[in-house]
Amino acid sequence: MLGILAPVGAVCAAAGQPQPLLVAALAGTSWLVVSAAKNRYSRDELGASGAVMPVVRDWLTMLGGLAVICVVARIEVATAVCVLALVPCLTLTVLRRKLVHRYVLAVRRRAQALRRVLIVGEAGAVDVVLAELAHRTDHEYVVVGSCLIGDEAIDAAVPVPARLASDGDALEGERDGETVLRCAAELDADLVFVAPGRRMSAARVRRLAWAVHDEGRDLAILPGLLDVSRHRVRLAKAAGLTVLHIAPAARRGLPVLLKEATDRVGALLLLVLLAPVFVLVAAAIRLTSAGPVFYWQTRVGRDLMPFRMWKFRTMVVSADRMRAELEAANEHDGAMFKIRHDPRVTRAGRVLRRFSLDELPQLFNVLAGHMSLVGPRPPLPEEVERYDGTELRRLAVKPGLTGLWQVSGRSDLSWDETVALDLSYVDNWSYARDIDVLVRTLRAVVDGRGAY
Repeated sequence: MLGILAPVGAVCAAAGQPQPLLVAALAGTSWLVVSAAKNRYSRDELGASGAVMPVVRDWLTMLGGLAVICVVARIEVATAVCVLALVPCLTLTVLRRKLVHRYVLAVRRRAQALRRVLIVGEAGAVDVVLAELAHRTDHEYVVVGSCLIGDEAIDAAVPVPARLASDGDALEGERDGETVLRCAAELDADLVFVAPGRRMSAARVRRLAWAVHDEGRDLAILPGLLDVSRHRVRLAKAAGLTVLHIAPAARRGLPVLLKEATDRVGALLLLVLLAPVFVLVAAAIRLTSAGPVFYWQTRVGRDLMPFRMWKFRTMVVSADRMRAELEAANEHDGAMFKIRHDPRVTRAGRVLRRFSLDELPQLFNVLAGHMSLVGPRPPLPEEVERYDGTELRRLAVKPGLTGLWQVSGRSDLSWDETVALDLSYVDNWSYARDIDVLVRTLRAVVDGRGAY
């Protein structure tokens, strides 16, 4: 709230506006009301995301509400002064959201703000949930045990203090709640996850929810969806059914046009601003190795369209011919070829790769429309030949100069991890996510982790 009160009060006072303290108090109160109405202070919301767009939407809502209040109450505030006062408010609020999100994640990693979870379900479904939770650290859940349905065993080393009957008839259903609550008390679990499965009927879930909620504990239903962003999900009612609508990935509309405009304008501006860097890099390449400054490869873009991708040359001229000899030294699984200490890389090339400067000529590809500033990694034709149906999904959008793969470890990632990140981007794209990736790219470039 201080991020609203201080800038509004200071700007209004400096501009000689009447009643600056009243305007600041109204702005701060409006922000609190909007944030509370949208549940921004809840435990789940604080740790859910550091995304910028929710803050922008809240800010616009507050601005509209404040305008209505000023008109109704006949409070005179110049429009220019109001905007000038609220812009720093938006900046400070975005910064606050980012810092809170980072703090919550750090606290969770130190196991200081975790939800203790008991999973109820069939062995196969429980194993899937455990694997997904173990794969990521940006959540608040620690699994303390499981109540399995039936006699099957799970792969993970998680305590199974009790089991539920396989049939789940009315009598056994009544006992489900007692069994689950006994396990939750024994393991000090405050949240019950219900995993999907053939033997977890709607009636059984309903009776279990009654028991858990009456005891004052939380219950969550896992719908069996993997990596679907919240902005794509909408709940609806159809007769007595609860319907979960999954929106398709964005491929058209204003956000896509905005992305295209950002790509072209951003690439042009960066080419102009980085022109001195291009000159210095070109000089370093020519002084340290024989051969051309630039190197191009045929890559595969959106909808399997090939294009010529440009890079600064970081290897010896005969690098492509030497690849066959080094195939046995490949350190990467899947379709990619990577060697941590590749003998083909030149002295200047190691520095360029360390800070991703070799990728800068791809700005010409972005300007030409072959690539985007953010997107999946652009693959080689021989890699695409080995793709299965799932991996081909990566080519539903333009490849990117940077992407989730670069800000998440780059070459240190396994092939499966790279594909998973690219699919997450393709299916859950949003303009705000692009901005977030671009900001994180700056840190990844400086850090240099996984660049070789």
